[in-house]
Amino acid sequence: MGIFAPMYTLKKSLGQHFLNDEGISKKIVAAVREQPFHNLLEVGPGGGALTKYLLQIPDINFKAVELDEEKVIFLKATYPQLHNKIIHQSILDIEPPFSEPFTVIGNFPYNISTEIVFKMLDWKAQVQRMVGMFQKEVAQRLAAKEGSKVYGVTSVLTQAYFEVDYLFEVAETAFTPPPKVQSAVIRLTPQRIVPQMKSEAKFRMLVKAAFNQRRKTLRNAVKPYFEHEVLKKSVFDKRAEQLSVADFAALSFDMQ
Repeated sequence: MGIFAPMYTLKKSLGQHFLNDEGISKKIVAAVREQPFHNLLEVGPGGGALTKYLLQIPDINFKAVELDEEKVIFLKATYPQLHNKIIHQSILDIEPPFSEPFTVIGNFPYNISTEIVFKMLDWKAQVQRMVGMFQKEVAQRLAAKEGSKVYGVTSVLTQAYFEVDYLFEVAETAFTPPPKVQSAVIRLTPQRIVPQMKSEAKFRMLVKAAFNQRRKTLRNAVKPYFEHEVLKKSVFDKRAEQLSVADFAALSFDMQ
């Protein structure tokens, strides 16, 4: 007699593409283990491609957050040690799952991956590190430096608080079903020194306004936020993508 194995279906609405390449799964887990940690949160474990290796790490406090009920049932049945360790909600709706610092890992749902990064920015006081799979274009944007065509709001806001390392790319064939986009794995590590800024709110406001009209000079893009005299400075002759994270932070002090 065969043993009953719970099955699951893939849900396009949740951006689900499951990793089926064991080598890639091991590589992602190896990347997160390069630095020690005690508390680990996996985002979107899905069919358990990473989970099965994460559960083998000794002496850690592990939790996973999964929105899809079918996957929660599958994971609990397949890995009994996950009992009481799965948070059945969207990552975007939860509070920090640990009271102490924690590390984050995931093959992130591509349709909300940028929002997940912004969630990490909300949790930056506690997040020790984040390693995860993103759509290649999103990963490139997060890691981009000034002067790059893909350098933008997410690059600046993320890099103000986290160092972004572009680790490796992953072929479409590593997934079931193969996505129509390429993928890449990146690592976020807290910046040792966060640039001084007038306030986080002013900094965000400035960065968003600057890139909202990225083809214009900074002077025209951010005019409402500065006194007329300040706008005469030469830095305002530049376009948004020419300014570094530190440049934006420094400029925030001149805002009204």
